[in-house]
Amino acid sequence: MATDLQTILELTVPVIVQLGERQMSCEDVLALGPGAIIELDRSSADELDLLVNNRQVGKGVAVKVCENFGIRVSSIGTPEQRIEAMGG
Repeated sequence: MATDLQTILELTVPVIVQLGERQMSCEDVLALGPGAIIELDRSSADELDLLVNNRQVGKGVAVKVCENFGIRVSSIGTPEQRIEAMGG
């Protein structure tokens, strides 16, 4: 049983940080090019959504880590919510 749990805990799942959301027509998407700006439904000061398998499990704020971006988690769901997001 412990071996099964260890195997499950080692699985990888997609983790997404969602900046915002925007609906666009196919015509507008096809017209996008380098330098295009898509306005999102959030303020730059708003928290970002942390998603696992496209299900929200937490929130956080954007941070710069050397030359990369990251997320500082400010709230996280219960273990049950996180397990459910991973498909359990």
